[in-house]
Formats: sequence, structure tokens, C-alpha cells
Amino acid sequence: MLLGKLLEIRQEGIIKVIVDLVWGTVFPYVKKVIHSQGIGGTLPQGQAVPLGLTQEPAEMRPGSSCHDGPHREGHLLGQVLHQLVHGLNHVKTMGKRVAIIGAGVSGLASVRACLEEGLEPTCFERSDGVGGLWEFSDHAEEGRGSIYHSVFTNSSKEMMCFPDFPYPDNYPIFMHRSKLQEYITTFAKEKNLLRYIRFKTLVSKIKKRPDFSVTGQWDVVTEKDGKQESAVFDGVMICTGHHVYPNLPKDNFSGLKEFKGKYFHSREYKGPEEFKGKRVLVIGLGNSASDIAIELSHTAAQVIISSRSGSWIMSRVWDDGFPWDMVFLNRFDNFVRNNLPTFISDWCYVKKMNGRFKHENYGLMPLDGTLRKEPVINDELPARIICGAITIKPTVKEFKETSVVFQDGTVFEAVDTIIFATGYGYAYPFLDESILKSRNNEMTLFKNVFPPCLEKSTLAMIGFIQALGAAIPTVDMQSRWAVRVIKGTCPLPPVSDMMHDIDEKMKMRLKWFGNSQALQTDYIVYMDEIASFIGAKPNMFWLFLTDPKLAVEVYFGPCTPYQFRLTGPGKWPGARNAILTQWDRTLKPMQTRIVGYPQKPYPLFEWLKLLAIPIILIAAFLALN
Repeated sequence: MLLGKLLEIRQEGIIKVIVDLVWGTVFPYVKKVIHSQGIGGTLPQGQAVPLGLTQEPAEMRPGSSCHDGPHREGHLLGQVLHQLVHGLNHVKTMGKRVAIIGAGVSGLASVRACLEEGLEPTCFERSDGVGGLWEFSDHAEEGRGSIYHSVFTNSSKEMMCFPDFPYPDNYPIFMHRSKLQEYITTFAKEKNLLRYIRFKTLVSKIKKRPDFSVTGQWDVVTEKDGKQESAVFDGVMICTGHHVYPNLPKDNFSGLKEFKGKYFHSREYKGPEEFKGKRVLVIGLGNSASDIAIELSHTAAQVIISSRSGSWIMSRVWDDGFPWDMVFLNRFDNFVRNNLPTFISDWCYVKKMNGRFKHENYGLMPLDGTLRKEPVINDELPARIICGAITIKPTVKEFKETSVVFQDGTVFEAVDTIIFATGYGYAYPFLDESILKSRNNEMTLFKNVFPPCLEKSTLAMIGFIQALGAAIPTVDMQSRWAVRVIKGTCPLPPVSDMMHDIDEKMKMRLKWFGNSQALQTDYIVYMDEIASFIGAKPNMFWLFLTDPKLAVEVYFGPCTPYQFRLTGPGKWPGARNAILTQWDRTLKPMQTRIVGYPQKPYPLFEWLKLLAIPIILIAAFLALN
């Protein structure tokens, strides 16, 4: 048959032969092959070429003939058939379309991950720009995350970048939200992601197709300018975050209906101007509550924070003046914390948290200080308390018309405003609740990403997690894994195994973080776990053998995102250099008055730490016996 077709070339031409050979389900793919080989025209503008093909004309390739005739046509036919055989292995995945909901950092990471794996992403964003939570608006909008004008990042720039896209040297270590938004926008442009985003488009419904158990496909209904559209997708990645729907527990507070002042959720707060001379109560003691209270303490007449359970307070400026996360989040210390006997680990943790100031003296001590619940990252709170600008009180007992009574019996009189910094709930109104809530009416996700009971694993939740670490590298890792699962190259374990893992993780979470920290997890352990699924986890043994200089930085230095692009799919050639120069970029913006050489952490001290491990373990063993 093939010989007969070759003989037809002289009479009918190569295009018809190729089309005859593969007419049917692979015709669109072959059409791209023909165009990419320079046969019968050029590739239409904006048309993607499948993996393994090239848009370079045949005449320009080394070894190709520039002469017309049977020899060239036969040569080209051989090329096309070779590419076709190679391409048929990709046909099932190359055409897979993935709907991505939201164009924040999770959505952008997901778009890029789809492109890296040869899938076709379409991202739906209800606003007119990228950035999600970090895209500032002067007023809180329904269905979108909201931040205040003065917010700064709690993660340092080297720890919160996209793994192959470091921040410029001159960016500050901790950034104002406008600087981070600038970085996110630059990333989207540099990686050519904007073309895949449909702005001002609301996703109103996502539902399984009738044949979902076979195809795993979804119907996605969207609205734009009053017009509704529906499209079929092979996968869905939900990237809307968990800081959208405010938790305002009105029913938990007696007398709130009688209160004559103003009250609102912290997502509506934008700045301190309207609170000048006011008496303000902030309910809650998280990052937002602390930031808002501190800002108000410079303009309001009086500010009180009401906290039910207290919290550890960490400063951005940590040991020796280095960023907290570049010191706290490293593999060695994480190994020690997770393997020491509990009583020793707890003692070390409490001592470290109290290193800057005694939390008991400031009314901030957590009810259970040994829990690893997420600390508050704030540099000013102790100073504002010690200066009398902020007062810490226990939980509210009841509200009256103009006052608040606390559990200890004290009263805050003439209250003007109450700000509820009480967190957020989870809601995905475009999705049937049964898809995510698999038991006890609770959201159950394997590794905080996949609903375990779907017939086909083609829906992923990206960013539905709260780790003591930066969000950007976390969602980048989640999306890389999720895309390979949707593509079919990284299958999930059986449902029973996933449910068992969920149970075990829940027990561990309760032990370390308590009942209220449903999304919290150990950052390094989690990143390594997801990275191992796709072969991107650093092999420490091999690194120490082949590249000890890099190994020391990876194991003893900060666990920066670059580590997860050293190997595996999405490997970045610049990862090694980025790791070895991460402290240079960290210290660069502060070198505005040169008084000596910049001081970095000393590697020899880290080796001494390694030698201390057996001593610590022996001491623990003797203490237990």
C-alpha cells in the first residue's frame, strides 16, 4: 500500500497523498505537520505547532535539498511520515483542552504548566488584569480577593518567586503589593501567557459531561457582556484561591444586632483615613488583623485587638538580620524539627518563638504554644503594644449599643468601629458541592489538590493550601503535578490509598496545627512530596557526590524554589546558578551605603550542625531512659 502511494506522488502531488493516508481523526494533526514542513503553504499566524515539529522551512534545514522534483517530494514524505509516527504518540494529549479558572499566581502557574506539557489552556478571569488577590482595587468586589493599600509580602523575594524567574536584584527583600503585582505582570508577559487568558469573563457553571466516566470531560459555562457560552474541556484547574468569601460570624456574638456603630469584614478595609480619632476594635489576631491594627494605631484614638486563642509573632527580620524564611525554612532544620522527640522539639520551638520577646508579658501567648499553627508575621506589634498604642484583650462576651464586654469582664466604651478579621470560608458557586465534599460534608482532597472519588482525575484545586512558606512556588509545584495527572502521564493511586493518606495527614495536621488549621501543612515536606511524583525532588545523596558545593546550599541553605527546577520535567538550566547566587540577590538592595563586604551565612557552621545531629539524638535517648 505504501509503495503504491509513493508511486502516486508524481501524478497527484504530496499533499493529497498525505491527506489520503491519514484522513480521519488525525487529519488536523497532519495538516500541522504539512505546514510545519514547508509543504503546501505556511503555518497560519498564531497556530501552535505540535511537540516535536518545527516551523523552519525544509529549504533552510541542513542536509535538505532546495530542488523541486520527486527526490525532494520523496524526502519530504519520509520526513512527514517520520514526524507523523512520532506525533501519533502525542495526539491524545496534544489536543487536550484545559479550563483554568482565575488568573492570579495559581492560574498563571497552571497556564504555564499546561504549555510545558503540550496541553491547550484557556484561562477565564473575571477582572481585566492578572494577579488575583494582588491586583489592588479601591473597593472590595464580590467574588474577588481584596487587599489593603499598605500591605507588604510576608515572604522574601528569593523564597516567593516563580522557580525559573528570579526577581531583579534591585527589588526589596519584602515587597509592597504594587511591586509584587509588577513582577506578576512581567512574568505573564515574558512567558507569553496573556494570549491564553479571557478577561472580564465569569465562569457560572462547571459540570460533568454525560459521558464523564469514560471521557473525564467537563462542560464549562461562561458569561461575558451579558452573553453566555458553553465549551467542552478535558480538564479543569480551579485557581480562585481561598481568600474570597469572608467569614463574618455574626451569630457567634451576642448583642451584635444592637450595636449602633459600624462593623465590617477586614476585606473591605483599604486605609486608615476615615478612622482618624475613632475608637476601633479589631477582632482576630492574624496577619491582616495585626497589620490593620498597627496602621490604625497611628491615626485612631484607641485600638484594641480581641483574640480568642493568641498567636506567636514572628518578625521579618530574623537571626543576624536575615529574612525569617531564608533562615527558618531549610532542609536541615526541618529534618531536626520533625525527627526529635516531641518534648524536645516543642521546647525548642517555644524557646525560639519567645526569643525576641516573652509572649506572656504581651498577652499574645497562644493557648497551646506547642502547636505549629501559622505564626503572625509582623515587625511592629510588640512595639505598638509596649507603647500603649494597641491593647490586647480576650474574646468578646457580648456587644452593647456603644460598648463591648470581654470575657474577663472588662468593657471597651464608646466604640465607633468593629473590624472582623476573622478569616475566610470556602465557596465555589460554579461547582456542584458533591464533587469536592466526599464525606462528612467536608472538602476532602488528596494532597490538597485532587478530589479522590471522581471517576476520572481531571479536576484539580490549585492553591487550596496554607503552608508556612510562599504561595507562588507551592502553586507552581501543584500545577506541574496536576497537569501531568490530567494528561495521563502521572496516574493517581487507588481511591482507598488516597483516602488512607488523607486520614493520616489529618491526624498529623491535628497534632501539629490544631483543629482550626484545616489547610495548613509543613512546607518543605509538602513540596518534596509533590515534587517526588513528577521526578523533581532534589536527590541529596547524588548532589553530595557530584556537586558538593550545590548540595551544601540546597540542604543547609534556604529551601528556595529553584531547587525544584534542578531536575525532572520543567528542568531549568539556570537553577544551579540561581541557588548559588541567591544570597547576592537578597543582600543587593540593602547595599546602598557600603561599610564592608556583605555578610552571608557561613557554610562551615552548617557542617557543624550536621555533626551535632548524633549528639542531639543521643541526648534525647538518654533523657527518655
